[in-house]
Amino acid sequence: MTTMSTARRRWRILPWLAAGAVLAACSGPGADVPVSQPQTPVAAGTLSSVAVVTHGTPGDAFWNVVKNGAEAAGKNLGVRVEYNSAGDPGEQAKLIDNAVAQGVGGLVVSMANPEALRSSVERAVAAGIPVVTINSGESESAQFGAIGHVGQSERSAGQAAGKRLKDAGKTKMLCVIHEAGNIGANDRCAGATQGFGNTTTLQVDINNPTDVQSRIKGALEADHTIDAVLTLNSQIAARAVSAVAESHATAAVATFDLNSDVVDAIRAGTLLFAVDQQQYEQGYLPVVMLLAYRTNLNTVGGGAPVQTGPAFVDKGNVDAIAKLVAQGTR
Repeated sequence: MTTMSTARRRWRILPWLAAGAVLAACSGPGADVPVSQPQTPVAAGTLSSVAVVTHGTPGDAFWNVVKNGAEAAGKNLGVRVEYNSAGDPGEQAKLIDNAVAQGVGGLVVSMANPEALRSSVERAVAAGIPVVTINSGESESAQFGAIGHVGQSERSAGQAAGKRLKDAGKTKMLCVIHEAGNIGANDRCAGATQGFGNTTTLQVDINNPTDVQSRIKGALEADHTIDAVLTLNSQIAARAVSAVAESHATAAVATFDLNSDVVDAIRAGTLLFAVDQQQYEQGYLPVVMLLAYRTNLNTVGGGAPVQTGPAFVDKGNVDAIAKLVAQGTR
């Protein structure tokens, strides 16, 4: 017999499953559905714990929101959620291995460097631990045996951002890549180039913000035809805004992802727009998916990724979004 507490828990799950189904539909009827490796069969039961292991760097506002989403889902659904992150792929793989060794009930992993994580993720799958990938590694997710992926198609989002800058009348774009080897960042720039056209890229190191600002400033001073700067991270966006001011350039700045600095810059008119991939959902929805799988062997998306973006934040809607950014859910 279903207890009242169990029933209430299921009612809390249903709206999020519905949301996931709608988001999955955003992939479109023509989307390619990847061929997945078989998940080690498990019997329906319970889910007591979930390990979330991301490639976020300490203090990154983006990943703090992902963490908030995962922890909120755990609290709402009665699942213990432990969040860990490491920017180095080797260290991230060790965190995954540790979670598997501890017998975690479900695993959520971002895969900015999929090949470095392949063995660790596949070991989790072989151990019967369901895996949901988030944010990066959409193309490899099913191949590695994950039951689903939650995130934003980076190439498509890049195309949309590039087209938006082109429609704003810009003619040459500088795309700033902040992490070497991050396939998601590379896909964003590649997509932006497709959507915009005339683009040059600049590699910087997110861990050295002073140098980031200096290198963007140098690029603008060396080429006065650059009239658009696209950053792929909210922390880098603030440095780009400062670099434009220091170089006395007239380039418009746009970015991926939100934080309070981005909100303030949009309000001030120094940032044109932000691409919002709604990362709170990337933390929340995978916990829902793992619970549904563990208790009822349900999957979401039919092999296609559940899309959380792109959405756009600009002067027209920033005031409505600002309070949500402040509370750590956008």
